[in-house]
Amino acid sequence: MTDKIIEKEILFMDAVDLLKSLIKTPSFSSQEEGTAALIQDFLSKRGVALQRKDNNIWAYNKYFNPTKPSILLNAHHDTVKPNTGWVSDPFKASQNNDKLTGLGSNDDGGSLVSIMAAFLHFYNKEDLKYNLIFSATAEEESSGDKSIRSILADIGTVEMAIVGEPTGMQMAIAERGLIVLHCKAKGIAGHAARGNGENAIYKAIEDVNWFKSFRFEKHSKLMGDISMMVTGMQGGIQHNVIPDECTYMVDIRTTDAYTHPRIIEIIKENIVSEIERQSNNLNPSSIDENHILVQTAKKLNIPLFVSPTLSDQSQLSVPSIKMGPGLSERSHTAEEFILLSEIEEGIKIYIKFLAQILYN
Repeated sequence: MTDKIIEKEILFMDAVDLLKSLIKTPSFSSQEEGTAALIQDFLSKRGVALQRKDNNIWAYNKYFNPTKPSILLNAHHDTVKPNTGWVSDPFKASQNNDKLTGLGSNDDGGSLVSIMAAFLHFYNKEDLKYNLIFSATAEEESSGDKSIRSILADIGTVEMAIVGEPTGMQMAIAERGLIVLHCKAKGIAGHAARGNGENAIYKAIEDVNWFKSFRFEKHSKLMGDISMMVTGMQGGIQHNVIPDECTYMVDIRTTDAYTHPRIIEIIKENIVSEIERQSNNLNPSSIDENHILVQTAKKLNIPLFVSPTLSDQSQLSVPSIKMGPGLSERSHTAEEFILLSEIEEGIKIYIKFLAQILYN
């Protein structure tokens, strides 16, 4: 074996060992202290100088040069909570041949350890065209205040970013944004037998039907149409009382055809319910097809696609792409898994991809 092959084997084995430890350590969003400590220890033992803020960790390549542009390599280490469909222990990190099962194995552990391995590969290299900054971030699943956005100012200026998420190592050149609405329809309470009152549930249903049937006029050539889905409703206290309020939630997947404020404005013009609370800071993102990240993907025959799901890209203001091992459809599912061969391939592709940019 050549030294390069031996090094990549070590990177792969270390990545898998770390991933198993991460799976065994619960890291629900905003409760990532344990996995943050594991990542900190893993990098420190390899001589990497790092910084930590809350449960976010970041590091710069050894020969960081402030006069050079920087590439951010990011992945998150928080998870959702296991759903009731799990049969095996979600924290056991069970391996069956090539298959590693466990909560967070696919989303986002596989990408995290693979992109970290690529960072370590280049960490001691001199004369790179770009600096590399690695970040392992928290609260991605909850879009919390202590997520990646809380450290962007601390990290400093970056030219572009690669966000590790399970995409089958295809490159997402765009992803939709998200607005979550919490709405309340108001009525007047009365006796159900007499019918004296205004039924808030009926008002809410009218709005639900509008959300179901409305189509926005503008269409995004890249991302398609905006979609709106009512995902929860609650109203009424007992069978003989006309409800005076009914609440419901709406999940809206946005595109670059409209700004979030304009989408909210259109909705308010068409529903009778009040919008009590809204989360609309998760914006859609896309990258120019002539950007070096996209052109490099084309050169290496990496497939391009538009992602319907969100990532930390929504928090970034610089050109970014999303790419990582594993498959998005496994995320948040019972018996979540990743293949070790996917991690091995992911490390190799990350290194090959970055080498094209850093050396050419």
